[in-house]
Amino acid sequence: MLQYLITQQHYYLALKLFSALGCGLIAGVFFAFSTFVMNALGRLQPAQGITAMQSINITVINPLFMAVFLGTAAACILLAISSLLRWHQPGAVYLLLGSLLYLFGTFGVTIVFNVPLNEALARVEPDSSIGASLWSSYLANWTIWNHIRAAAALAAAASLTIALSDRGA
Repeated sequence: MLQYLITQQHYYLALKLFSALGCGLIAGVFFAFSTFVMNALGRLQPAQGITAMQSINITVINPLFMAVFLGTAAACILLAISSLLRWHQPGAVYLLLGSLLYLFGTFGVTIVFNVPLNEALARVEPDSSIGASLWSSYLANWTIWNHIRAAAALAAAASLTIALSDRGA
């Protein structure tokens, strides 16, 4: 029985660590887009910027990125449930806060805001007048939502890191 509890604690620690690292990694990716990638794309002619972003939006759907992005969301769901079941334990509030920040502020914002913007951009011809018109609003709107999801992922990583201390303080 004791061995089982120790093994369970190791899995729980690994889940918390994976979640904290996943949130930090995703925060870094989104931070890069917010601080220089989108600015660089915005300096290009609209057709070139659209073509580059369309390519990015295709290549981001790859096994490694998706494993981290979706795996972190799945781990955060498990941690949110676990934090509620272990509410009396130190760090539970940080687990819940970090999980919710990632699930709503990063994953949710991506699904509700950034993905629809990407889908609209995918439907335009880069060298069309519609594409050029869409591009300027796309840059502004996509980047604002990206700032939010980057900040949420970073805050989630911080909260989950605090929870790793087992004392939650």
